[in-house]
Amino acid sequence: MPASPLHFALLLDGLKAAGEDTRLRLLALMGEGELTVSELTEIMGQSQPRISRHLKLLAEAGLVERFREASWVFYRRATDTAGAALTAALLDLMDLDDEVLLRDRERLEAVRATRAEQAQAYFRAHAHEWDAIRRLHAPDDEVEAAIASALSSAPIGSLLDLGTGTGRILELFAGQIERGVGIDLSSDMLSVARANLERAGVRNCSVRQGDIYNLALPRDAFDVVVIHQVLHFLEDVPRALKEAARVLKPGGRVLVVDFDPHDLEFLREQHAHRRLGFAPEIMESWLSQAGLSLASHRLLAPDTNGKPGEGRLTVSLWLARDMRAEAVADKTSKEVA
Repeated sequence: MPASPLHFALLLDGLKAAGEDTRLRLLALMGEGELTVSELTEIMGQSQPRISRHLKLLAEAGLVERFREASWVFYRRATDTAGAALTAALLDLMDLDDEVLLRDRERLEAVRATRAEQAQAYFRAHAHEWDAIRRLHAPDDEVEAAIASALSSAPIGSLLDLGTGTGRILELFAGQIERGVGIDLSSDMLSVARANLERAGVRNCSVRQGDIYNLALPRDAFDVVVIHQVLHFLEDVPRALKEAARVLKPGGRVLVVDFDPHDLEFLREQHAHRRLGFAPEIMESWLSQAGLSLASHRLLAPDTNGKPGEGRLTVSLWLARDMRAEAVADKTSKEVA
């Protein structure tokens, strides 16, 4: 339920928008996850112009959110608008075993199965690229355990995963957070991430297309920002870190996971790496410039497996905190003294 009552006009507009057969069904579908106009058209068996008009009314009432990803337009249940509380209340009141909603969900599952197959086809076509790099560093489960350990000291309400890729970080933390958002520039990778999150039954996380240098997200919005194996692709790392710090709540944390300096030039030539790792002092300097204070730095040695040419990448984990909370605490302590 909302923390405070909804304004009369907002409540009335929301109820008018939801009070129609097709629009209520659309709300129920978006309670299951984000969907494109074409997917909703297929599920509902109605024309695209008709579905688009219904979605426009729901969006104008603040019950759903609209965002563009390349040539696709996605809709999802509202989470960041004043109407989000009404959407949540309406979804809670729906009988999910109702015959109409059951049929819609059956068609939704068919659409998801098609989406998952398309995503996995892309993943299979590129799997050799990720496998080639994985063989060079510590096993994924060891890296993931280190990530979880680094962020275990405090609860996480909201998490932002920059360069979300397959959505693995969101999947890893889904059970520990209230909400998660993944950002990636590649629409193909976002398709993989959506399929993975849907298969894992993750409902509190979503992914969207975005520019790591210019995030379409409000300031002070997230408790934790994770940047996992992304920065070595970037031309301007300090700019990306400053943008990550901008959306971080006071006292929030940024976890950077990347490589220690190395000499594997083929990663530039074959895998588009712009930088061959990061020296600790350079990363600490960039974090400081972004208003972040380094809390810890951990190295994970490579796993050689006894094979020549493998196990040559050391993974680095930098955990940094927003310094505004430290500044307030310091000021308070001086005033008390």
